[in-house]
Amino acid sequence: MNPPVLLLHGIWNARAWVGPLAWRLRARGFAVDTFGYSSVFGGPEVAVPQLLERLKDSGPVSLVGHSLGGLVALEALRRAPELPVSRVVCLGSPLRGSVTARSLSDHGWSLALGRSSELLLDGLPAWEGRAQVGLIAGSVPHGLGSLLGACGDASDGTVALDETQLPGLADHCVIPASHSGLVFSPDAARQTAAFLRDGRFRRDDAAHAA
Repeated sequence: MNPPVLLLHGIWNARAWVGPLAWRLRARGFAVDTFGYSSVFGGPEVAVPQLLERLKDSGPVSLVGHSLGGLVALEALRRAPELPVSRVVCLGSPLRGSVTARSLSDHGWSLALGRSSELLLDGLPAWEGRAQVGLIAGSVPHGLGSLLGACGDASDGTVALDETQLPGLADHCVIPASHSGLVFSPDAARQTAAFLRDGRFRRDDAAHAA
């Protein structure tokens, strides 16, 4: 039996944003719930303690985070590695820091990032937690980062592919989707389900090892 799955949205979004992914995972037999947090006015310093409180009595669970949501999930497990989270899937998360966030900051738009700016700018150190972490990156360069000229073709339009690589990841794959499109992509849902079940992505899928 698969552990329940908790989905985390990204910056400037709400819980409903991950609804399409939740629907596809439920269709594959997963029990799914969503975690909402204030990504701009609260940021990780509020969201992480709230997530830790949510998880501490939850029993075994897996986490799936889109963009900033993946960073929040891993930061929570970094602070509380004893939590019963066996697997985490990050979708398009800038684990090594975001050049798009840096470009926004350089252009005087750092207020748009709010209290999530530090985590988005700096990313995380190498992953050394107990949970297996997989990263699904997109390869369709349509998004804010492309408009700002912050990231090139080797990106999902917002996050560069090399920003999604982090030492300690259990697996990494790339699918044809933009940053926002990762939430709506059938390929992303299929690969998420594969990792949550087996701890690895499917190599016979549209995705490929990065």
